[in-house]
Amino acid sequence: MASEKVLIPGSPMVATPDWRTAARMIDHTLLRSDATTQQVSRLCAEAARFGFFAVMVNPCNVAQCVSELRETRVVVGTVVGFPLGATTSTAKLAETRDVLKLGATEVDMVINLGALKSGNRDLVRSEMQSLARYCHANGARLKAILEMSLLSTEEKIVACQLAALAGVDFVKTSTGFAGFGATVGDVQLMRGVVGGQIGVKAAGGIRNASDLLNMMDAGANRVGTSSSVAIVQELGAPAENQIRE
Repeated sequence: MASEKVLIPGSPMVATPDWRTAARMIDHTLLRSDATTQQVSRLCAEAARFGFFAVMVNPCNVAQCVSELRETRVVVGTVVGFPLGATTSTAKLAETRDVLKLGATEVDMVINLGALKSGNRDLVRSEMQSLARYCHANGARLKAILEMSLLSTEEKIVACQLAALAGVDFVKTSTGFAGFGATVGDVQLMRGVVGGQIGVKAAGGIRNASDLLNMMDAGANRVGTSSSVAIVQELGAPAENQIRE
């Protein structure tokens, strides 16, 4: 699967995008451990109706989403090594194989943060590289979750460099389950390190249109949020029952 076009900010945003354009940057997210099948169905229906780029769900919900979104252009994404990133590389690869067989076409994996902080850069890079190669061989994208709130500035830079070298499609700010979520400063740093080589996904704490626009202006070309519907409605999307199919 080809990578998306990467947008690099060169100046402050000159215009607010219309809600449909904004929707195509959003991964509509439901990663709670207690998510029910009914809630997952609602997520899929909202994604299809508003035209979000993807749904992002736990692995156990992938098959349901693939089935319910089969006739739409909404992508099904899921998480691997989530939320700690502290399982083995073998386990992460096995998870990736499993979810791709179920029909996911985007994988957000948490890097091995302990290895990064220990200076074991080879392990961090090789783990990302093995998953990226497997994803690409099977028509899927890989995003590396760096959990920026737990890293020093030097570690953030190194993590971005290693991700780019490993061939991932995106670097992602956070899981939303540790520390704080996405910040403008972190997104700017990530974009500054990876340039136009790969994408940048901001996730965690993005609750309104202002948050989304700030992340876009900082350099994000994908955003993960569970507040997707509220955000696009703030940007002008009509009520759900008023959207023309």
